[in-house]
Amino acid sequence: MTKKLRTGVIGTGLIAQVMHLHFLRELRDCYEIAALCDISAESAQACADEYGVNKVFTDWRELIKEPLDAVLILTSGSHAPIAIAAAEAGLHVFVEKPMCFSVQEGQAMVDAAARASVTLMVGYPKRYDPAFARFTEEVGAHPHPKLLRVTTCESPFHPYVTHYPLNPPGQVDEQVLSALRRDTHDRLVEAIGTDDEFYVNQYHAVMLDTLVHEINTVRGVLGEPDRLDYVELREGSLTALLRFGATSVAIHWIDLPGMTRYLMEFVAFDDDGRVTLSFPSPFLRNAPTLLAVEGGEVEGVDSWRREELTSYESGFKLELVSFYDAVVNGTKVPTDGLDGTRDIALCQAIIRSARDGVAIDHPTSL
Repeated sequence: MTKKLRTGVIGTGLIAQVMHLHFLRELRDCYEIAALCDISAESAQACADEYGVNKVFTDWRELIKEPLDAVLILTSGSHAPIAIAAAEAGLHVFVEKPMCFSVQEGQAMVDAAARASVTLMVGYPKRYDPAFARFTEEVGAHPHPKLLRVTTCESPFHPYVTHYPLNPPGQVDEQVLSALRRDTHDRLVEAIGTDDEFYVNQYHAVMLDTLVHEINTVRGVLGEPDRLDYVELREGSLTALLRFGATSVAIHWIDLPGMTRYLMEFVAFDDDGRVTLSFPSPFLRNAPTLLAVEGGEVEGVDSWRREELTSYESGFKLELVSFYDAVVNGTKVPTDGLDGTRDIALCQAIIRSARDGVAIDHPTSL
């Protein structure tokens, strides 16, 4: 008989309702949603009613006292305090990205999980998309690709979620919100070493909220970078250039608030071809990721292109399958706490490089 993990979900906002609660219910043979928590009692109770959950909290400290096996931490802000406390309570921990705000916080989370002998996993659904595995396989056929170019065009997300039956966010005491905002701001300032509003906002809204996905995906393909060569950071756009051995990586991120046409594309180039991985909006549950493989002849005009739809399975669902396998069977997950901490290290390095105009060797070293 399959062991069900009694799971507490902390945070019942957008990503919980669009993805995690939905897939936990699909995976009902593996998971029991045993408790919900949100600072909005209205949101938590509405989700509890929808998913048949009896235990509802507005304070995560009360939730982790319940007889649970694991928690999913889906809140905004740094996940470090909740994750550390949950691990110390003997609970396996799944955290949404970003796992935290600084390397120091990440290492504390990793250490807490190690002391308690529990799983700590960071949610990076793109790493669990079957098309990512195919992309890695195709790129791996070329030992030293010349260039990996990453292009992300952010767009308004509301049109991608209006078709879901979402519960309203509800009211939250302004004092509670103010305290959380102060805590977030203080942690961000400590992480990047400046209270300059531009860099604080860019670190939070660009690095941690969005670009951490691209960083993790690139590292999943190529490993650790040797050098962060250059960063140009402006309001609404970022360019970062890195070296991974013989492979150059160019990351381009741009916000396009006037066009709902999301794009995230990874293209690997080598002498005899290119491979392209194109992700759909992360808010569409089962939209497939497209893989395109192209090649040709050295002399002549003959060339070819093959497109693949690898799967309609959601990376959000498959990462929960991997978390379950890690907890129950001890299987190692690729996006563990150490992996997530290296992403945070690179995010911090990008801000430092942009601010000081310096290149940084081994920017993911801990």
